[in-house]
Amino acid sequence: MNKKPIVAILYDFDSTLAKADMQNFGFIPALGMTPAEFWGETSAFSASSGVERTLSYLYMMIKKTREKGIKMTREWLREMGSKVEFFPGVLDWFKRINEFGKNAGVKVEHYLISSGNLEIVEGTAISKEFKVKYACEFYYDENGDPVWPKLAINYTQKTQYFFRISKGVYDATDDVGVNEKRQERRIPYRNIIYIGDGMTDIPAMIIAKNNGGKSIAVYPRGQEEKVQGLFHDGRVNYVCPADYRAGKDLDRVMQLLIQGVAISETLGRRENKDAPD
Repeated sequence: MNKKPIVAILYDFDSTLAKADMQNFGFIPALGMTPAEFWGETSAFSASSGVERTLSYLYMMIKKTREKGIKMTREWLREMGSKVEFFPGVLDWFKRINEFGKNAGVKVEHYLISSGNLEIVEGTAISKEFKVKYACEFYYDENGDPVWPKLAINYTQKTQYFFRISKGVYDATDDVGVNEKRQERRIPYRNIIYIGDGMTDIPAMIIAKNNGGKSIAVYPRGQEEKVQGLFHDGRVNYVCPADYRAGKDLDRVMQLLIQGVAISETLGRRENKDAPD
């Protein structure tokens, strides 16, 4: 009996699912700062020290909580995640798309590839919707204090996780499995869809599009200019408002893509069955 084909939807988080950077909703206000202040200091530190920007914000998270006398445990960061606000329709998107895929004859899986903070994501209402979550994470000492980045993902490193997901090699420390040449992949490239919002997603978008998958750039309604260049430059297949509600553009595009995979996989199985021995 043939297994159902899998459609993998890969998501950025900040300004793709969430309305802004995830730290803006709970973490930064808890510091008594504005997002402009926190990110401004992060940029200044990165410029003066030469520390890569993703590592800079992780450092500033530790530095600022210590200055404010806040014990930044994993549990505390998860509490900050409960304050994250999402674009319209995100909260019921996953169940709805899963059901559509099931009716179309495919299994839909959702994956997160974010340069944001995993601990914050784990506290959000949608954390449980992802099969695997890749995001920046802290290593904690025996006292529960963050002392070092356990995992840091910047925009070019996101492409690594595209290949991990395709091969089914989910362990981020498995450098051998992800680089092995395989004849069979758990999820073919053509069945992968990447959703992001802008410049930091370009490498992953191009990887998806150039390997037979699809990439979608989303934008806050009324701000199409933020992503229009990505479409004109051939870096994405589609641009849609970040509105995940039923019947909206993004919902309709996703349904068409899922139907396309279902039809393609069905025809492929028939051709293989009918092929001469």
